[in-house]
Amino acid sequence: MTTRAHVAPVSASQLPGVIHQPRRWRLPFSPWHLLLAPLALVFAAPLVWLLLSSVMSNAEINRFPPSLWPSGIDFSGYRYVLENALFLRWFTNSLIVSVVTVAANLVFGSLGGYAFARMRFRGSKVMLGLMMATMAVPFQLTMIPTFLVMKKLGLIDSLGALIVPSLVTPFAVFLLRQFFLSLPRELEEAAWIDGCSRLRVLIRIVLPLSRPALSTVAVLTFLSTWNDLTWPLIAINHDTQYTLQLGLTTFQGQHHTNWAAVMAGNVITVLPVLLAFLGAQKTFIQSITSSGLKG
Repeated sequence: MTTRAHVAPVSASQLPGVIHQPRRWRLPFSPWHLLLAPLALVFAAPLVWLLLSSVMSNAEINRFPPSLWPSGIDFSGYRYVLENALFLRWFTNSLIVSVVTVAANLVFGSLGGYAFARMRFRGSKVMLGLMMATMAVPFQLTMIPTFLVMKKLGLIDSLGALIVPSLVTPFAVFLLRQFFLSLPRELEEAAWIDGCSRLRVLIRIVLPLSRPALSTVAVLTFLSTWNDLTWPLIAINHDTQYTLQLGLTTFQGQHHTNWAAVMAGNVITVLPVLLAFLGAQKTFIQSITSSGLKG
């Protein structure tokens, strides 16, 4: 009868010719975070200061040197803003203008972007180039002609004057066109064989696949419309038609400014913008990475 000898296991470091390498210490996160985290704090500092200032009294805000931390929580600025009879009206006006502008840009931008991406017609490249060239024209040059057109239409001092000039923007058409070019044509050709029209293909196939680009257009259009001050300052005269940004300027007088109310009003103004961006952050990044470099 034979017996089996027990052989002890040999580690790799004990084998001849094998060089033992020490285990390399690795960060639990990307090294880029060491750079991005301080930058994020720098960009977040104004928002933190805005929030802290909104719960300070006017005396603390005007103190020199300024105090970095409130001695106590004071909601007088929020009370002043919310007790203002027109503040809710201003908020509603901004919401109406922003929502209508976003919806119009999604509809008209999708139609224009799909036409430039898939339809070949005479002068399409020239029209696309001219449309892109308008993005380089500053608003200060088109401000007076736009005002005269709105005056001819009888829309001055109404919300229509804020909505009509922004019903469709070249940026929305261009971004959606770039995203449509990244979609495979085979999906649309299969639908055409089944008898679908171009409009039905756009609605049933292309748009459901373009949610990242649509979210990006919606967020950027909402941000620009909600934060716009220059054009409402020119086109609106009566305080009942003010937007939120224009209404907040009334808290700043020639000789006295209620800074607590200004800070509180800006906090309330920033919240919808911040929530809109956080809600579409994932699709926003996906759209930029998938369509931003597509020619």
